[in-house]
Amino acid sequence: MAKSPALPKAHRASGRPRLDSRPVVAGIVTALVGFTSSFAVVLAGLRAVGADPAQAASGLLALTLAVGLGVLWLSWRSKVPVTLAWSTPGAALLATSGLADGGWPAAVGAFLATGILIAMTGLVPALGRLMARIPATLAQAMLAGVLLQLCLAPFTALGTVPLFVAPVILCWLLMMKYAPRWSVPAALLVALVVIAASLATGGASPGKAGILPALVWTAPTFTLEAMAGIALPLFVVTMASQNVPGVAVLRSFDYHTPWRAAMLVTGAGTVLSAPFGAHAINLAALSAALAAGEEAGPDRSRRWVAGFTSGIAYLVLAAFSAALVTLATAAPPGMLEAVAGLALLGTLAGSVSAALSDPGDRMAPAVTFLMAASGLAFFGIGSAFWALAAGLLVRRLLRPRGTTAARGTAAQG
Repeated sequence: MAKSPALPKAHRASGRPRLDSRPVVAGIVTALVGFTSSFAVVLAGLRAVGADPAQAASGLLALTLAVGLGVLWLSWRSKVPVTLAWSTPGAALLATSGLADGGWPAAVGAFLATGILIAMTGLVPALGRLMARIPATLAQAMLAGVLLQLCLAPFTALGTVPLFVAPVILCWLLMMKYAPRWSVPAALLVALVVIAASLATGGASPGKAGILPALVWTAPTFTLEAMAGIALPLFVVTMASQNVPGVAVLRSFDYHTPWRAAMLVTGAGTVLSAPFGAHAINLAALSAALAAGEEAGPDRSRRWVAGFTSGIAYLVLAAFSAALVTLATAAPPGMLEAVAGLALLGTLAGSVSAALSDPGDRMAPAVTFLMAASGLAFFGIGSAFWALAAGLLVRRLLRPRGTTAARGTAAQG
């Protein structure tokens, strides 16, 4: 009589296979890293376009809820470890855009328009093809120029509040060496401790966002300046720096992204949450690897649980959004921007590298980068729009004749 196969040691005690907890842990880590590493960028961006502390807290809450609910739906329906995030590059864009004509309500209108454009890329394939015609080098150069001012904040703050910022930078640097994934969350924790110490010694006063999370409705208004200066650049940056890389990350782990469903869910989520201050949600890029990779367990068919768990974790984190905003708004001037700048240094380095990756086409990206970094505005429209327009014009003028045709012929061959 043949012997029955022996069970692994870990399974013998119960007589049945033990459930693997790694997808659950990976999902929780995904949400924690995604939230803590960039919420300071979101707050800086929303405040820059006119939100008061209560409206900024509402925006963070709406984003967190939209991300959590969207992930739950997509991962459950597709059984793929799809993860979502808010548009961190988009928030950085807002931080350098300044007030649009019409103030905060106009910014909310631009957020709503961005959501419609994202949803339309899922419904209208031609819009996706039009987006693909924007050279990736120019999109990355525009993003790098937008990020530059915010990434300078940690170092300029050393000249104004050195005792507050130096421990944060030192913590970030040490963690970058020994645990890079947790460098920004650790720096944020140090910043919160510093702020709390400042409050305890009477050096700062708490903000007015409150402790309990609350959604604050803002009726959107629509202005040409906000559409051109916020909505269009926000859409381009979100697609080029979040959605497209998000698809690539999942593909690198042999997963097929449910593109149309993802665009409809993130677009609709942005539209529904925009009146509460949410700027944009999208496919996760860097944090997507945490839920789709080996850290989520050896069974690839079960890694969707990591995505689903991250959605639950985001809904739990939403409960702390208002308290975090209250504490963050009590920070010394420049402190919040310094943490945001540290969070974006890696993105800046990657964007500069990608923008200048083609040795034969560096002048147009350089012009795009400098125009975006200049902060120049015409007719109330911010520099991001003009940077992209200038880059396209320079690229068109300097590109040798026949290049496009030659590439098309080569592609067909």
